[in-house]
Amino acid sequence: MLNQRLQQALGYTFVRPDLLTQALTHRSYGASNNERLEFLGDSVLNCSVARALYDAFPNLPEGSLSRLRANLVRQETLAEIAATLKLGESLRLGEGELKSGGFRRPSILADTLESIVGAIFLDAGFEAAQRVVHGLFEPLVAKIDPKASGKDAKTELQETLQSRRLPLPDYRLVGTHGEAHDQSFTVECVLSKPALSTRGVGKSRRAAEQEAARQACTKLQK
Repeated sequence: MLNQRLQQALGYTFVRPDLLTQALTHRSYGASNNERLEFLGDSVLNCSVARALYDAFPNLPEGSLSRLRANLVRQETLAEIAATLKLGESLRLGEGELKSGGFRRPSILADTLESIVGAIFLDAGFEAAQRVVHGLFEPLVAKIDPKASGKDAKTELQETLQSRRLPLPDYRLVGTHGEAHDQSFTVECVLSKPALSTRGVGKSRRAAEQEAARQACTKLQK
């Protein structure tokens, strides 16, 4: 039932459901796991995202496209997409990973998403996998400002402060909310000079930090 819900969220139904089962199986669960599918899915994902950016921004040079792709296929972004798909509910984890909260760990969620892309590629070919990737990333691509630097918010904030010879920010976890399988995190970004405090919310602590940093950058620019 969970896998059926996941397939609906992906917009793809597997001809070989065993491939999806393998894609959802962490190495802690057993020998037949998703590591090889992850290797395959990583390449398919990178190529599919590259094509989406190539089509969306016909005037951007290679360097800018590469930076945008790096931001989209990094662990944090993949984990965010995995969280929206509620992949944590479908993961097959060993007892140790279950107890330690592996179902919400960004690295495991990101790797699983890559594995699913690899499984779709084996199940129906590159075009089918590319359609799924485009569907997942389309909202993110649509939000991209091609005039922006392409750097993540934390890096941009750090470089801005360093250029002004100001102290670096301090990120503090304020709280967590929701059930264990669907948590959100609130992080505060505190600047001592200029005195400034912003808060960000995300499905992972890193995502919340990025949101808090983005708000800090916006306020500094004003």
